[in-house]
Amino acid sequence: MGESMLGLKRTHYCTEVDEQLIGEEIVVMGWVQKRRNLGSLIFIDLRDRSGILQIVFDEKDLDNKDFSKVESLRSEFVIGVRGQVRKRESINPNMKTGYVEVIANELRILSEAETPPFAIEEETNVKEDLRLKYRYLDLRRPDLQRNLLLRHKVAQSLRSFLDSEGFIEIETPMLARSTPEGARDYLVPSRIHKGSFYALPQSPQTFKQLLMVSGFDRYFQIVKCFRDEDLRADRQPEFTQIDMELSFVDVDDVIDVNERLLQKVFKDALDIDISLPIPRLTYQEAMDRFGSDKPDIRFGLELVDISDIVKNCGFKVFEGAIENGGSVRGINAKTCGTFSRKQIDALVEVGKTYGAKGIAWLAIGEDGTIKSSFTKFISEDISQEIIKAMDGQNGDLLLFCADKNSIVYDALGNLRLEIAKRLDLTSKDDYSFVWVTEFPLLEWDEEEERYVAKHHPFTMPMDEDIKLLTTDPGKVRAKAYDICLNGVELGGGSIRIYQKDIQEKMFSALGFTKEAAYENFGFLLNAFKYGVPPHGGLAYGFDRMIMLMTKEDSIRDVIAFPKVKDASCPMTDAPGMVTKKQLEELGLKIDENKE
Repeated sequence: MGESMLGLKRTHYCTEVDEQLIGEEIVVMGWVQKRRNLGSLIFIDLRDRSGILQIVFDEKDLDNKDFSKVESLRSEFVIGVRGQVRKRESINPNMKTGYVEVIANELRILSEAETPPFAIEEETNVKEDLRLKYRYLDLRRPDLQRNLLLRHKVAQSLRSFLDSEGFIEIETPMLARSTPEGARDYLVPSRIHKGSFYALPQSPQTFKQLLMVSGFDRYFQIVKCFRDEDLRADRQPEFTQIDMELSFVDVDDVIDVNERLLQKVFKDALDIDISLPIPRLTYQEAMDRFGSDKPDIRFGLELVDISDIVKNCGFKVFEGAIENGGSVRGINAKTCGTFSRKQIDALVEVGKTYGAKGIAWLAIGEDGTIKSSFTKFISEDISQEIIKAMDGQNGDLLLFCADKNSIVYDALGNLRLEIAKRLDLTSKDDYSFVWVTEFPLLEWDEEEERYVAKHHPFTMPMDEDIKLLTTDPGKVRAKAYDICLNGVELGGGSIRIYQKDIQEKMFSALGFTKEAAYENFGFLLNAFKYGVPPHGGLAYGFDRMIMLMTKEDSIRDVIAFPKVKDASCPMTDAPGMVTKKQLEELGLKIDENKE
């Protein structure tokens, strides 16, 4: 049974108690972190969201009844304490409150607690499944509380900046119409319109464009989005975006406001200075140099194209890749020449997991001797040309991939990340931003045998490429841009199509008939008939941003109540069954023969 708080009002959070308060009577409340019983003296570490404060219960200051209450205290009991602040005899400089303690003269046990299934402490080794089942206990841990407090701080900084830049925060509907956006929709059956479904929005894309048609000029929202897709460390079925849209802008305008936004947020939240302008790479340059459209630029190991050197080298693997329209590229792992053959084979296997049939290698010994998986097939002169092109020095290991470009980029792009990891070339304390611009507007879908939008069907082509929409759609570049941080896509957006003739060409390139376009996007296309400003926007993955800022490896550690990999919640057991009556109201029936 818990006691009443009546007459006991908290005056301070734990870590607000400092040397300025010595001699004053205060009231603090929180959870018992630890108890140390020295007989006539009992020490309690009291924890609230701010941190820890030491409380001293002295038998001579309390009657027997009150002191026996102190002796009954256990971990996670919730208590209120009135007492006087004094200087600690044994100072603990590692604690924020390590110079003071509170001599208690009154204790209230507000709530008792069973022994928790795991200790409430920082950097726990408890399995995540157990932590998520008891998430309300997990969230008491200081590291998770710091993560969520930082998330709050970033949200406040964002709102403050965007407000000062003339953005208006507007909420958009959660119950919307299903539109083809790539991932599967979460569907919500309608009770009133039986057989019809709402979709939870994958993003507020069409709504934010309608707000530009409505004349709001600058919109933003920190908004929940939903995608029914397979999960990874940085994916959740429900996630949060920082969403924005601006009118009468082009690419540079959107990039400018977002660079200043990132500069302010990282300064406010982490006291980190981001120098502007943030470097930019075109999509093609990012792929050619880093093998990725979200390049990690904290280290070198850049890709080098040696196709011209080896196109007639006599090695069929290299020649065949080039003849089939692909390329031969390599990375110089620099000081890896001392890698054992077993370690080189392991790197080859890494390349294979990304579609490469194999990874060719050339190791230059410290004495200049060469060992290689392919030089016996080519002349000494070409070997030396390759080494020169790769800036090969004694002790270097050179790795090569020959295939169609998409596989070469993927294999070498991921291989450079793996090498950087093995050689510890990066630090989570470094924040290296880069813009990637001029993405392809369309990409070919092998299954559907048609072009699909790389971003979405309303992305504006580069002005000089519009003419290619009808003649060579695959070569059209988009006014699309991503902001990347340490090899993670932090956000992305584009300038939107606002002219009817360009939009019709875009739908035609995507294989949409006019009827199909109106069936899917009719409300937006109809709105565009009434005067639409040039506009563009950007959306950040808010959870990813906080994950990188807190140096966590999973967005589950920066979301209060996340789902696990099968999109379920161990704490609430969602998703769950519903009653037969609820199904009948919705006009739904479960097929008992299906799992």
